[in-house]
Amino acid sequence: MSLTMTIDEIDLSDLDFWGLPFDERDEAFRALREQRPVAFFAEPRLPLLPPGPGFWAITRLADVVAVSRDPKTFSSAQGSVLPDLPPGAPFSYLRSMIDLDNPRHGEMRQLVASAFTPSMVSRLRGQVETLCDEIVDGVIERGECDLAAEIATPLPIALVCQLLGVPRSDWEWVRQRAALAYGRDDPEFVPGVLEEPDRGGLAVLAAVQEMAEYMTALSAEKRTCPSDDLTSRLVSAQLNGRPLSDEQLAQWFVLLTVAGAETTRQAISHGVLMLDRHPEQRAAWQRDFDGVSRTAVEELVRWSSPVISFRRTVTRDTTLGGQELQAGEKVMLFYPSANRDERGFDDPYRFDLLRSPNRHVGYGGPGPHFCLGAHLARREIAAMFKVLFERLVNLEVTGEPQWLRSTSINGIKHLPVRFSAAQVRG
Repeated sequence: MSLTMTIDEIDLSDLDFWGLPFDERDEAFRALREQRPVAFFAEPRLPLLPPGPGFWAITRLADVVAVSRDPKTFSSAQGSVLPDLPPGAPFSYLRSMIDLDNPRHGEMRQLVASAFTPSMVSRLRGQVETLCDEIVDGVIERGECDLAAEIATPLPIALVCQLLGVPRSDWEWVRQRAALAYGRDDPEFVPGVLEEPDRGGLAVLAAVQEMAEYMTALSAEKRTCPSDDLTSRLVSAQLNGRPLSDEQLAQWFVLLTVAGAETTRQAISHGVLMLDRHPEQRAAWQRDFDGVSRTAVEELVRWSSPVISFRRTVTRDTTLGGQELQAGEKVMLFYPSANRDERGFDDPYRFDLLRSPNRHVGYGGPGPHFCLGAHLARREIAAMFKVLFERLVNLEVTGEPQWLRSTSINGIKHLPVRFSAAQVRG
């Protein structure tokens, strides 16, 4: 696909850019990598907040990795998103450990790290497989469904809710609030947002306020009747000799239920689409599921690049990619672009389940902010494809995907599929 705009017409601050087809955005990033790998853009005027001074877009893999590995020069403490968030609720609920530098980041991360180690994730295998089967049970007799909405979306939300000790009766409520957070720029999730952008911001703030209130009530319940779940551990944990505040507990809840679900959700949706377009790769994976799964899952995450960007703030004058940067300036790391960088990948636009090496940044770059839930996401993705291969026979995509209009999530929101022979559990 050829670029339909000139390099000077590319504007990553324009919300309409993020409504373009995926392939067109891909070509724009290719042009930036070649001609302006560290390019400056004005900050968009986001709902309820004044525009900031602008940001540098980092689009090459090596530069994204360099920034990720150097938190002393490129700090997270001023925020991980655009623009700067003011103090106080409900904006404070949108902050989390990803908006901290070490040692505070490491201290906060350690509170939940044990729940996401490889050994702990291995113990969750049965829960993950059961959830996958339950989700497929809900659609299998129909012979068709919206895979993105009905299969890919429920799995990670359900598992996070289980880990947090959220009652099953509340899972759908949590999913709906999370959908408002990641769909704030899309009129399907926030009607009227194209005409009145402030609607998106108001919807997000209302959703996170409700989620914070929910977590406060859940935490109070777990203090009285603790159980074997992450919320019970958080309410009994101490940070620098003090228990976590209600605000900190709410931040954990929002982070895990919103950001914690995206890698799995999008890797599954993008993966099914790409396997439909490359049936020979699907056949190879099905023939040797266990042998191919490790590299296949990594390629699905590279290809889908679920999180579009995270921000850092320059702490001292430096040079990156030949561009001089000054202390106080903002840089945005664009992961989908880095994961298509010809300098880091052999034939990066080739979808290859056996790709190795595959040093992608789909879980964020290396360094202290590498995705805490990467092991769990890998387990979920592999488990769901195993169930899809075994139970949804002749699975095929029947229409074009509908892309999420979003500045933060590289998302497929709808993907119609059908399956000609259903394997129902006995």
